[in-house]
Amino acid sequence: MALNIAFSPCPNDTFVFHAWAHGLIPGAPELNVTYADIDITNKWAAKGEGPEVLKISYAALPYVLDEYALLPCGGALGRGCGPLVLVKGGEGEHPMNPASLAGKRVAVPSDRSTAYLLFRLWAADHVPGGQLDIVVMPFHEIMPAVRDGLIDAGLVIHEARFTYPNYGLQLMQDLGSWWESDTGLPIPLGAIIARRSMDIASLARWARASVEYAWAHPDQSQEYVMCHAQEMSPEVAKQHIDLYVNEFTANLGEDGYAAVSALLNRAADEGLVPRVDPKKLLWQENSETVR
Repeated sequence: MALNIAFSPCPNDTFVFHAWAHGLIPGAPELNVTYADIDITNKWAAKGEGPEVLKISYAALPYVLDEYALLPCGGALGRGCGPLVLVKGGEGEHPMNPASLAGKRVAVPSDRSTAYLLFRLWAADHVPGGQLDIVVMPFHEIMPAVRDGLIDAGLVIHEARFTYPNYGLQLMQDLGSWWESDTGLPIPLGAIIARRSMDIASLARWARASVEYAWAHPDQSQEYVMCHAQEMSPEVAKQHIDLYVNEFTANLGEDGYAAVSALLNRAADEGLVPRVDPKKLLWQENSETVR
């Protein structure tokens, strides 16, 4: 019987799940894959709808832990891969002091994402009163809107790290660098969750095997990755994978769990998410999660 799973068409997800999706993991069930933007999977999980296994934002985790368990592998954490706050480029176009954002319009791709939590935590320390006019906007519209002066700043993720200069934009803040210097921890981005009624230990084992297969046979997944890469060049797709598929994808480990706890606890302190029972971050057989 096929297992229903939803993850994004982004290169890191297709790279990670290529082997499992193509029947290359011994003993693993067939996957019935739905490719969906993380905003959609966040909503499915919040409503308890959709596939049994989902990729969601870590920022959405506090809303779903009663129904879903966090898998210790398959997701995205990392260093040097954080969201960026961008402003219009050019001499004198925009002051680079973060305080200049007070009261200004800032576009974000979602208000239930790790990027958004990091931005709000940073703004609480750097923007007077943390006062911002937040506009939720489709990701692909943000950089053109900043370039055209429709908004004052934009919060971007993923491949925009490599392409924003093409829009004449400049970097105000790398939120990943800020987070890492402030905490010493990696950035929790995307989580793999499964309904608590599932065999979580087996799911984790198959997901980890798929990650390890991808590393051992990187060329085998290239056609699958590029088929879903939404007009991304192979070079940018590789940069994307190199950033987001790393040791934490195979195993969250102690640093990974510490990073998740730090993000969610800080966000709860700011009233951005509900507070999480730390026991719910670890599924029952938690000895497997940190080996």
